[in-house]
Amino acid sequence: AVVSTQSGHYGRGMIKCYIALGNLTAASRALQDLKSRDPNNSTSYASENTNINRLRDLEANADKDMNKSDFRRVVYVMDRALEMAPACVNYKTKRAECLALLGRYNEAQEASNEMLRANSLNAGALYVKGLCLFYQDHLDKARQHFLQVLRVDPDHGKARLAVKEVKELESTKQKGNAAFTSGKNEEALKLYRAALLICPNNKLTNAKLHANIAAVYIKLRNYEEAVKACTAAIKLDDGYVKAYARRIVCYQELEQHEDAVRDAEKMHNMEHSRESKQRLRDANIKLKMSKRKDYYKILACSKSANMDEIKKAYKKAALKHHPDRHSHGTEEEKATAEKQFKEVGEAYAVLSDPKKKLRYDNGEDLDDPMGGMHHDVDPTQIFQTFFGGAGGGGPGHQQFFNGGFPHGARGADPGFTFSFG
Repeated sequence: AVVSTQSGHYGRGMIKCYIALGNLTAASRALQDLKSRDPNNSTSYASENTNINRLRDLEANADKDMNKSDFRRVVYVMDRALEMAPACVNYKTKRAECLALLGRYNEAQEASNEMLRANSLNAGALYVKGLCLFYQDHLDKARQHFLQVLRVDPDHGKARLAVKEVKELESTKQKGNAAFTSGKNEEALKLYRAALLICPNNKLTNAKLHANIAAVYIKLRNYEEAVKACTAAIKLDDGYVKAYARRIVCYQELEQHEDAVRDAEKMHNMEHSRESKQRLRDANIKLKMSKRKDYYKILACSKSANMDEIKKAYKKAALKHHPDRHSHGTEEEKATAEKQFKEVGEAYAVLSDPKKKLRYDNGEDLDDPMGGMHHDVDPTQIFQTFFGGAGGGGPGHQQFFNGGFPHGARGADPGFTFSFG
């Protein structure tokens, strides 16, 4: 009876050890062996049987959740399993891998280091460390870790696949960069998009790929698509400064200056650098400029227009909006024309004056009393300077609107003609 009791204690201890190690096959075999040698007490091993079945259920649930990419759930399940099997390397490895897949890299690396302290050749732990490096965009170091895994365990399927993904990702990205540098924009877009499909879980590398796509679209002046690409990059990495910088450029080109200021504020909060401070200042200036009258748009000329082009644009706009041209219109049409004619004169008064133009282009307030540059102007006087004659519908004006441009008039351009309609 004493021998039987000692044998039972020994067998139960072995079962508990196997359970703690997560070796459920060995635990089940030992349990069946113990029951067969002591059939009269088989019910006394109910707790061991329950634990084995419970762990099997947890393993099955973890596999299902892994297949559904529900990594958070897998971590939860493995935590419950490790409460019952605290020495199970497989459970620890699966938990650490899912932490890496969730982007919780510090926790994943800590768990891997703990396993490596117990066994420096733990292939699973080495793989998880490589995975963390891979997802943090350290592709070269990641590849080295995956190759080390294969030296330890040549049959490690995940490491073999990871080496292939790293090589393919690096190669495709480099080809895209080369195409972009050589001006092959469509080819660059195709390669960057192909690279995005290689490893959808690699958020940081894919954020850079989206930013590269944005750079191509900026080069093509397709700012709407560039904004979408930048936004995709920021969604993957909300601290990606370069994506914010590129989106600011795009927003400003699209005249969405309030959005540009918001991004500039986020950048400055992240960096607190002299460059970010200047970028925020510039964004605020452009926002302020966007809310004032756009004299270039009023004259329908580009911001790079020279003085001759500004004069030519003024002449065309002044003729188009002169009140006498709309004298037979409704009262509303007359009022609109008068307002537009005044704005045309105001625009020319600023853009034709080098000092005022410089201050305007720099976003300074021309109405600031300290600047001494008020731009209240008489649009009729400017018109007379160009075309001569009376500005209020007198004989000179009738001659102008009935007979075309009066050659030889003060400020006139003999080679410049207009046509209405």
